[in-house]
Amino acid sequence: MVLLYLKISQSCRMLRSRIIPVLLVRNKGLVKTTKFGDDKYVGDPINAVRIFNEKEADELTVFDIDASVNESEPDYKMIENLASECRMPLCYGGGVKTLQQALNILSLGVEKVALSSALISNPSLVNDIAAQVGNQSVVAVLDVKKRLLGGYKVFTHNGKKASNVDLVDFCKDLEVRGVGEIVINSIDRDGTMQGYDKALIKKVKEAVNVPVTLCGGASDHADLGQTIAEFGPIGVAAGSLFVFKGKYRAVLISYPNSNDKEKIFSEGQK
Repeated sequence: MVLLYLKISQSCRMLRSRIIPVLLVRNKGLVKTTKFGDDKYVGDPINAVRIFNEKEADELTVFDIDASVNESEPDYKMIENLASECRMPLCYGGGVKTLQQALNILSLGVEKVALSSALISNPSLVNDIAAQVGNQSVVAVLDVKKRLLGGYKVFTHNGKKASNVDLVDFCKDLEVRGVGEIVINSIDRDGTMQGYDKALIKKVKEAVNVPVTLCGGASDHADLGQTIAEFGPIGVAAGSLFVFKGKYRAVLISYPNSNDKEKIFSEGQK
């Protein structure tokens, strides 16, 4: 166990921070939500992938936000189309409940499979997938909301179903089970572009040694850089920041160019 801990710690120290666009798919269309509701159609997922290819994004995450709610099978044809277009590491989540589903998705050219509701209903699925394909291909996505009296609560099914797990203890358990990355998604900050929840990421980063990615609330490039500076190496993920432009939230897909990325990462090295 000590050796395992040292290996994980060493791998985390060698990681670099990543800037990750997050695309939400509903009824095969690309949408963006605010606090997990009030979704706005923003275009075709394939077109978005092509643009992020051109902009040389570090990696890309795609969530089918209806699959688990509707208890439907992952849309393998859609996933295959996305993976065939994507020229960067791709993480897919949505409706994954079994080992076979995960293997099917990975066979289509996806690098990482994200689990969410299945983490609560069947946490041993993490062990099964990690044993078959390795820890690096298993991502845990935890959608969390602040409690009225302090702390955080984990939700599933688009923030509609509350769980009874303790956030920190659950993250530690997932690490032991073999997840290669934990994505913490703030429901309260989703789509608001009011800045990341730094208290949330601090709580999780201090609890585990696996890579952590924060999503929900990214306001601008400075917010990305400041978060990396405080918590890096870390994944900083965003949706609205990369699909909207200006106060009227006109749809315009963007991503930091090489000079902007250098500034963001240099902020994280100060």
